[in-house]
Amino acid sequence: MPTKKHLGQHWLKDPEVLAHIADAVDILSDDTVLEVGPGLGTLTSRLLARAGSVVAVEFDADLAKKLPGQFPGKNLQVIHEDILQFNPSALPAGYKVVANVPYYITSKIIQHLTESQNPPSAMVLLVQKEVAERLAAGPGDYSILAVAAQVYHEVSLGNIVPAELFTPPPKVDSRVVILKRRIEPLVPEERQSDFFRLVRAGFSAKRKKLRSSLAGGLQLSKTEVENLLQQANISPDARAEALTIDQWLTLLQKYDKMKG
Repeated sequence: MPTKKHLGQHWLKDPEVLAHIADAVDILSDDTVLEVGPGLGTLTSRLLARAGSVVAVEFDADLAKKLPGQFPGKNLQVIHEDILQFNPSALPAGYKVVANVPYYITSKIIQHLTESQNPPSAMVLLVQKEVAERLAAGPGDYSILAVAAQVYHEVSLGNIVPAELFTPPPKVDSRVVILKRRIEPLVPEERQSDFFRLVRAGFSAKRKKLRSSLAGGLQLSKTEVENLLQQANISPDARAEALTIDQWLTLLQKYDKMKG
């Protein structure tokens, strides 16, 4: 079946890569797996062989209509819907997500599922290589995307998948990224809104030092920000990408005290 370019479709048929994606987290025989964008069903067949049931959400009406007939008698539910509109609340707690996702909505999919009332226990995503590596980055290379993902998940990297293994080949290589949900997020739920406001302020001015970006983002004077950073034992010359999540939390505590 030809791809629809506007949907970011690239078919992957390499059996070794498909097996690697399906095996990147342990899928037990009683697990429910949510597959995003099953496409031609090449990954779906591997998931059905491992999981108790597969719920496949497919935006392309033609593919959604065709898919069930490929797996007669299998415990497969195909839902024709935009994944960003899909509500996972009906899925059993602890479900797992496995997907080869369109590059252009990767971060939106992660955010949508992470923030849902019934988040997955693990996600295995085949995404643009650069995005996978940004998600798993450490201090020094942090981004808002990495901080947000790592507050809720332990993030690790799987194999690199060269562009030529897809039909049609995308312009860049892909990589498998694995997000395993933490039992408790690194930031308490009641503090998350304030925490991410502070982080967004820190990253608000790319390539600027924290004294400038936080002053602009929080509408404080540079002197106030320097005092705040000093109390948190953070250099005012540091940049947002260098701070650990613990340092952001310390900074939040000092900011709370400063506001009184």
